[in-house]
Amino acid sequence: MHLDVQDLRNFYYRSTLGRAAQKVIRDQVLDIWPEAHGQTVLGFGFAVPLLRPYLGDARRVIALMPGPQGVMPWPAGQPNVSVLCEETLWPIETGHVDKLIVTHGLETSEMPSAVLEECLRVLGPGGKALFIVPNRAGLWSRNDATPFGFGRPYSLGQLDTQLKTHGFLTERQRTTLYQPPSNRRFWRKTGPFWERAGRALPVIAAGGVLMVEASKRIPAPSGGLGERVRKPISILTPKPEPSAARGIIR
Repeated sequence: MHLDVQDLRNFYYRSTLGRAAQKVIRDQVLDIWPEAHGQTVLGFGFAVPLLRPYLGDARRVIALMPGPQGVMPWPAGQPNVSVLCEETLWPIETGHVDKLIVTHGLETSEMPSAVLEECLRVLGPGGKALFIVPNRAGLWSRNDATPFGFGRPYSLGQLDTQLKTHGFLTERQRTTLYQPPSNRRFWRKTGPFWERAGRALPVIAAGGVLMVEASKRIPAPSGGLGERVRKPISILTPKPEPSAARGIIR
């Protein structure tokens, strides 16, 4: 079940906890993709907090928001780039996207396989997708006071398997958002410390968010060596035994 766009907006833009989560995740996105010069960047779900850094140098930025969630105009004070769409039928041409960010769009969908098929369809040659989902082992997925407490949380293994099943190849994966999902002043002031500690000791502290970068898996070409092996050269083909009748002298 998708969250309402107003709830997502209020969390990320009007709450201290949401702004802290936005900064942590966006910093990690920029660490993976520092720029998008001349590229088409697409966000699906509620990805607008993570798309802003690319507005300046990308050729085009588009924010798709699924119908059950609703849409809001974005960015404020600039030409709108957000679009309301069917979650399994995107108004994007096949193979035209260079970078795709999916957040609050996969775990909340009742048709995740169809969503992944659309993700694969719109990616162009060399395109990359970044899937951001709640971590099943983290504290954030257990707290329904944040958007990460809704939908189906994933483990890294579950997400990786689902992506491979739908034609993706995992390139990089990481976890983030180690600070507790609390608005209390102590946790907000010590948030940066918990992020540093979590990245240093990931076995002890489970991040609240999983981030997996993936690309299209290109099928192996037909023919080639495999075809030649199936049809070995004739010199290796065993010759039939000579007939016994040929040895009889008449």
